[in-house]
Amino acid sequence: MDTERGGERGEGTGSRPRARRGARQAGKFLLLGCAAVLLAGCASMPDGGEVTSVDQSPRSEGESQVRVYGVPPQDGAQPTNIVRSFLDATTSDEADFRTATQYLAKSAKRTWRPFQATNVLQERPKAEPKTQPNREDANGYTVTLSGSQVATVDDSHAYTPEEKPYRRTIHLIKEGGQWRIDRLPNGLVLGLSDFQRIYRSVNKYYFASYHSESQEPKANRNALVADPVYLRQRIKPITASVEALLSGPTNWLNQVTTSAFPSGTRLAASDLALDDSNALRVKLSKQAVSTDTAQCKRMAAQLFFTVQDMTRASNVSEVELQDNSGNSLCELSQEQAERDFSPSPGTGRAAREYFIDADHKVVAMSDSATEPTPVRGPFGTGHTPLRSIAISRGEDTAAGVSSDGRSLYVAGMEDEVKRGEPLLTSSGPVKGADGGLTAPSWDGLGDLWIADGTAHGSRLLRMREGKGDPEEVAVPGLGGRRIKAIKVAADGIRIALLVEDKGRTTLQLGRVERGGSSAHPELSVQELRPIAPQLEDVVAASWAGGSRLVVVGRESGGVQQMQFMETDGSASNAETLPGVNGVKSVAASEDKTRPLIADATEGIVRLPPDANWKTVAKDGTAPVYPG
Repeated sequence: MDTERGGERGEGTGSRPRARRGARQAGKFLLLGCAAVLLAGCASMPDGGEVTSVDQSPRSEGESQVRVYGVPPQDGAQPTNIVRSFLDATTSDEADFRTATQYLAKSAKRTWRPFQATNVLQERPKAEPKTQPNREDANGYTVTLSGSQVATVDDSHAYTPEEKPYRRTIHLIKEGGQWRIDRLPNGLVLGLSDFQRIYRSVNKYYFASYHSESQEPKANRNALVADPVYLRQRIKPITASVEALLSGPTNWLNQVTTSAFPSGTRLAASDLALDDSNALRVKLSKQAVSTDTAQCKRMAAQLFFTVQDMTRASNVSEVELQDNSGNSLCELSQEQAERDFSPSPGTGRAAREYFIDADHKVVAMSDSATEPTPVRGPFGTGHTPLRSIAISRGEDTAAGVSSDGRSLYVAGMEDEVKRGEPLLTSSGPVKGADGGLTAPSWDGLGDLWIADGTAHGSRLLRMREGKGDPEEVAVPGLGGRRIKAIKVAADGIRIALLVEDKGRTTLQLGRVERGGSSAHPELSVQELRPIAPQLEDVVAASWAGGSRLVVVGRESGGVQQMQFMETDGSASNAETLPGVNGVKSVAASEDKTRPLIADATEGIVRLPPDANWKTVAKDGTAPVYPG
């Protein structure tokens, strides 16, 4: 492989620490690996190609990129070396895999579909001759690829954790006296370090669809839901992210989200870039021309937050949508986008963090405060011992579960407000410190969610606006397993569940579907999928952004760790979190500038950005942000 340092002009891609580590590791691998197999044609100095400029603007990545190029096949190369060099070429930064296709026979060039899927292995695949007697036949030669698969990325760019053995075969024939590949699996097969160097997790944004409840006044028509995908980060990243957005939501979110773009809308210009003022001008096909201003603004909002997520090194100042001739359809400024189309509806700017102190009082602290103060209302008096709490996103109502786990109380956070009778009482046996009712959780629509342990598992409940009769929410994939904790996303479309099964607790993500009518809704949580499959036992989790959670757990045989995870089950490229002892619960804000707070051995501890953990209260439990 050849490498060259530089970046593409006009499309800033930003960089996450993990991606940078992957690039450095990949560069080291290439230098060392190529030295070992130089005679097989792995590496050479480029002797041709066009001259490209290197962008040193703020829109470029924070450090120079290692750009990787494939090497054409060498005359007389043997079948196994042909396959290995082909695999090297598929890791290049070529948009069309031009060099990789030189290893293919004419028939395979016509049929190979590199973007159909990407299989991610723990290490680069091993390419070895197939065992006799069928390795070499009258028509060619067979090479076996093998490895340990960890994930798959499908043709819609969606990532799915998938741990299993990987084994495929590649067949070669002689064409013009040279070995060439004539039969191979569609898609790519990459080692994890190559995948992390080449690809990057990007959030597309679509509007939440509440179906039976969409006509209610409380339904937020402008609630944007993050839909994470993996895109090649150095091949026209802005263009790629917009094209992915226009292709529609991934399969998992398709049932509960909608796009403002009319069906069939495509880019009318294939090269997008931020201008010198960080504005983005996007020409669209004729399908978008007939939209009214309100719909056009919603389209622009989807584009704004999607491109903003891709270009993390820059703030997009404005998005303008244009027709094919360059006539303006609408404009949306950064201020308008963040004011009218927040991806975290109902969150506002939470002023404080909350927890229960040693005197059973619910107390609050601002980021800069050194001492907590009791909240207003009955929960600030300490007269009702609680083991868990949830504060509404408007910070005007609190919900708390009694210390025995049996009763749920809801009360306003105002002086002179009385606690009242329990809104809900557990219907099952209450055993152990975490039996009975889970900690409650508020969504961005003002509804309160909670799970209740039963003799045969758990039931999930929702109370509209935190005061209605409990409505049972079906969870078809739960079976007889018990829900130990829940956290509903601000959009009310996704819910994270800690599920206990045979002594093991896993973190599952479910999709909230709403059917029935407004008067008689039928809610269900569909397609549970693991978020942190590598963790043997998950202790706590909290939403930490549009598609990110902070998770506390341990791997099999390992020690407790805290890390960020994406909702698709991939490890987040966010900063590494410093360790803290004995975490029982953790809370994060959707605002990534706010500190993490946790209940740990040292008490209630807080982790501001770019700092270390600091104890804020030696005694206390159940730290939360609003939500």
